[in-house]
Amino acid sequence: MNKAVESMDGALPRWNRKQAEAIHAMPFNDLLFLAQTIHRQNFDRNRVQLSRLLSIKTGGCPEDCGYCSQSAHHGTGLKASKLMEVERVIAEAAKAREAGATRYCMGAAWRNPKARDMEAIVAMVEGVKALGMETCMTLGMLDLEQATRLKQAGLDYYNHNIDTSERYYGEIVSTRTFADRLETLEHVREAGMKVCCGGIVGMGEERADRIDMLITLANLPEPPESVPINMLIPIDGTPLGQSKPIDPIEFVRTIALARILMPKAYVRLSAGRTAMSEETQALCFFAGANSIFVGDTLLTADNPGEDKDRLLFQRLGIEPMECEVK
Repeated sequence: MNKAVESMDGALPRWNRKQAEAIHAMPFNDLLFLAQTIHRQNFDRNRVQLSRLLSIKTGGCPEDCGYCSQSAHHGTGLKASKLMEVERVIAEAAKAREAGATRYCMGAAWRNPKARDMEAIVAMVEGVKALGMETCMTLGMLDLEQATRLKQAGLDYYNHNIDTSERYYGEIVSTRTFADRLETLEHVREAGMKVCCGGIVGMGEERADRIDMLITLANLPEPPESVPINMLIPIDGTPLGQSKPIDPIEFVRTIALARILMPKAYVRLSAGRTAMSEETQALCFFAGANSIFVGDTLLTADNPGEDKDRLLFQRLGIEPMECEVK
């Protein structure tokens, strides 16, 4: 095993670019073998976590993220909606649980939640938690008071992606800074919640940006427990609507590097699976991905249907992971 992945005296390794680049550049078979070895040391090798994502408030976001169909800055034709009713959210979560999902993620197209929305948000968390599911939300930036209130309601995870490297971040978003992202992650940690944080690849970034994004996550005071790796879905009307797709082998290398740098994290094969062949997805699972979103949509983008996922799992001998929440 590459000595770069071994910790000193049991401490978490602190990664640098040279180490991470060396791992990323390993012969493909060696890289996958290393990633799978580390994966087996920390997870059941043939189980994958099933999560469901629901957009509880769609469109009209004041941020200008270049990849996002929900930004008010882009002419995607998506109309803004009001916050979904609490009862409907809980009903949808119950359906997801019956379909096999063990984790329920709720997303709102906000820069940050307003005070008037917090009561409903808290009720959603409490209701989904009562179903015995893991709960996750992504609501934009949080202050410490908001993060603490969500923790008290029972929220398990908070998702807030850093998207890309600090160097490339300004090419994608101008309405908030990379430091703003990290500040929200600090508030989430201080409140006692788990962190779900990853990024998007295929946005015109360089390989070094993908590596630096993962180094940033792995070198946080406490690495994220969940790391979603999204393949860009180019959406007409957004600045990145004509982006060229990332090479599939390069994408698998990114998954493998995430697994190696963050051995104990759930690495989620997230957005973009509709553009991936089954063979690419299979390689991603071998490289250490062990979480996916199920259902026909991800917020506003298409996602493989549950029947397709079920058939793929059968072919690969993969079984859904059981929920850890009691």
